[in-house]
Amino acid sequence: MAITLYGGPQTRASMPRWYMEEKGIPYDLVELSLAEGQNLKEDFLAINPFGKLPAMKDDSVLDSNGHPLVLFESGAILLHLAEHHGDEIKQPGDRSLISQWTHFANSTLAFAIFVPDQKQKILPRLLSELDSKITKGYFINNKWGAADCAITSYLAYIKLFFPNEDLSAYPAVNILIQATRERPAYQKVMGFT
Repeated sequence: MAITLYGGPQTRASMPRWYMEEKGIPYDLVELSLAEGQNLKEDFLAINPFGKLPAMKDDSVLDSNGHPLVLFESGAILLHLAEHHGDEIKQPGDRSLISQWTHFANSTLAFAIFVPDQKQKILPRLLSELDSKITKGYFINNKWGAADCAITSYLAYIKLFFPNEDLSAYPAVNILIQATRERPAYQKVMGFT
């Protein structure tokens, strides 16, 4: 089995990479420089014609043409890893729940964090609800997985990109962000070690 993850600094490749580090899934990392336009070179456009990072090639899963599966979009990659390598699908609805939370993270939560006029309107309500959810444990099957990786990555981004953001109204979110920053796999992926 060979998984190749294509990523680069300040891309969402950190999410699937963190997941694979936490789960002990072996992978090769191909770092591409967005600043140098390496993501727009012909060899990478054969992997992802949109030129976006991350992308992944998994030699252990074949597509309908018998070729190694190639995926782009961090949420799709996380769902694939959870299903094929992370041993997360225990019940019929697990795949759907992982999909729900990764979509929520990559669209609703990301939008609320990074779009300035939405940050004031939407983010407090989302953080309040997430604060309550986090106190109940992990998102699916009471075990850390792809959904937790996606949601927690974005929550940690708040303090990474907006270090002065006051999150004191959300104690569980604050505790989770701090605990995440102390995880060895997260530190490795984010370059904190």
